[in-house]
Amino acid sequence: MQRIAAAIKGRIAPLWAFVQGDGQSDRVVPPSGFTAQLTLFTSGAMAFLAVFALALSMATSRVATRWSDELARSATLRISAPDEQMAAQTDLALEVLETTPGVASARRIPEAEQRELLAPWLGVDLPLDNLPVPVLIEVVEEDGLDVAGLKARLAGEVPGAVYDDHSRWRAPLIKAAARLRLLGVFALGLIAASMAAMITLAAGSALAANARVIATLRLVGAQDVYIARAFVRRFTQRALIGACIGTLLAMLGLALLPSAQAGGFLTGISFGGAGWLLPLLVPLLAAVTAFAATRAAALRTLRRLT
Repeated sequence: MQRIAAAIKGRIAPLWAFVQGDGQSDRVVPPSGFTAQLTLFTSGAMAFLAVFALALSMATSRVATRWSDELARSATLRISAPDEQMAAQTDLALEVLETTPGVASARRIPEAEQRELLAPWLGVDLPLDNLPVPVLIEVVEEDGLDVAGLKARLAGEVPGAVYDDHSRWRAPLIKAAARLRLLGVFALGLIAASMAAMITLAAGSALAANARVIATLRLVGAQDVYIARAFVRRFTQRALIGACIGTLLAMLGLALLPSAQAGGFLTGISFGGAGWLLPLLVPLLAAVTAFAATRAAALRTLRRLT
């Protein structure tokens, strides 16, 4: 136990020393000014965009998944036949569906509902009476449905019926959901890279502006790692504070957006349940990004100032 405690203490001590800082070395870094404001603004703006990109990616992925699930549980039977045979084939198709195991329900879609479905493409004044519009039957499937057997039975008993299980519509939605998740990850990576680039510029500018102070510290024996640690600590703190503010504003904005119950394609762009904990990782990732970018920039600039 003592060895474990000593090992943990050995791990925590450098981290605590970094967080606590050193008053002497911290004076090398300007407490305010352009670089401080740039770091705060950049980290805040990037965190704000990261949270919204994450929420939008998850929301669109949820929509695609929900549509795919709904299509997986439903099918459409389309009947095209001469007018004198339409009623008989419709009744026969409904009888076949009602007696098929695995079919939860089957209903003929009324003409008024067909008008609503076709209105976005053909207009609201569509004269269905003068058009050869097929009869549509909505089928809700259950587990255990033999689709191949049902299609064979329909082909033999209802020659004008075409059974569409929506598989050609589901495949693009499943692919879209996967690509949207990948796009969200790519957007987060791009935002992190942009923030790292801006913080690198700010850190390099601050180091160059304090070249004389750095030269004086070197004369009294200060090592480059000691000087770089001060810049890394200060810029990491600024990035963390800015990212916390940006994340908080983004979460507040998402909470004020219309909920999914409001209806519409772009509603429900938010997190649900434990998903609200996910944006809290953004400030941590911003701090890690700032730490790595500032450390690399500080050591590179100090070598150049030698």
